[in-house]
Amino acid sequence: MGDVRKLVVVFASPVSAALQRFAVDLGFHSVLVEPDPTLLNGTPREHGDTYVADLAAAEIDEHTDVVLSDHHRPEIGAVLQEALAAKSRWIGIVGNPRSEGPHVAALRELGVPEEEIARVHRPIGLNIGSRTGPEIAVAVLAGLIADRNGKPGGFEF
Repeated sequence: MGDVRKLVVVFASPVSAALQRFAVDLGFHSVLVEPDPTLLNGTPREHGDTYVADLAAAEIDEHTDVVLSDHHRPEIGAVLQEALAAKSRWIGIVGNPRSEGPHVAALRELGVPEEEIARVHRPIGLNIGSRTGPEIAVAVLAGLIADRNGKPGGFEF
């Protein structure tokens, strides 16, 4: 796969729409995973992203970055557990940097070891004060680009 990384964005949201819109132009193969088909709005967009119902269909490997674009969904524990088991390269979930994410308790309830829980990054994205879906997407993708290029990026909050 070379320098091309796969970006698997989980959960349809304004953040995921912006992530997918920008990711293709930035050299990522983009896949949206949405377990609830009622939340998918029509056919794939013209920039060539793919839509699937679960992580298995996304074909995650060591070149895959997984981003959960919504931290309020009840499936976060199960989805993250599957992403961790798939040995994705990088896993992150959006959320407020001032509080522990609900994913930690969800993963603990599923019996996921602490060292695996620690592989899930939160907050994600460069600290640029982003608030809107597109701003969050730019911050996340900038961080992933920095990582891809071996640069520190500025994830500190």
